[in-house]
Amino acid sequence: MTASSVSTESRVLRKTVVGSRRLSNYWWATVILGGGLGFLLSSISSYLKVNLLPFSDPTQLVFIPQGLVMGFYGVAALLLATYLWLVILWDVGGGYNEFNRDTGMLTIFRWGFPGKNRKIEVTHRLEDVQAIRVQIKEGLNPKRSLYLRIKGRGDIPLTRVGQPMALAELETEGAELARFLGVPLEGL
Repeated sequence: MTASSVSTESRVLRKTVVGSRRLSNYWWATVILGGGLGFLLSSISSYLKVNLLPFSDPTQLVFIPQGLVMGFYGVAALLLATYLWLVILWDVGGGYNEFNRDTGMLTIFRWGFPGKNRKIEVTHRLEDVQAIRVQIKEGLNPKRSLYLRIKGRGDIPLTRVGQPMALAELETEGAELARFLGVPLEGL
């Protein structure tokens, strides 16, 4: 490495971690909200014998048991949709991984649920990093993750929860991080 490449080389590596603000979560929260409203309006329509839905006529339903069960499903779906929208609003699981050569520290930050422990922040010295570990598990419940191995600590996950990363993306990100930190890449 030449002196000029060292001076222009980035001294801070920061990776954003996508939390609950994924397109799939927006999709499911919207679908469940719409379905829950449909079921609840069907239940109310069967009770009042007034059609509240433009695309069907639930006034023909007998309130007990059909309308009552539809109301139960509607309330359950609306509660689930509310939970999903709140998780999206709070961006649970979102954050960043920052590796700073200037300060010699690494910071792993994630947002949690509201409360006194909403901010989850883990800091360690870069010199305590032993390796970057890749975990690949195929099958019905595949898992592809990157972990940070720290001296005297357990492995710390670096990747998002949920849909597994593509193998090429996982290998590239793991190799880039191992190269930046100057530690081995394990598990490949």
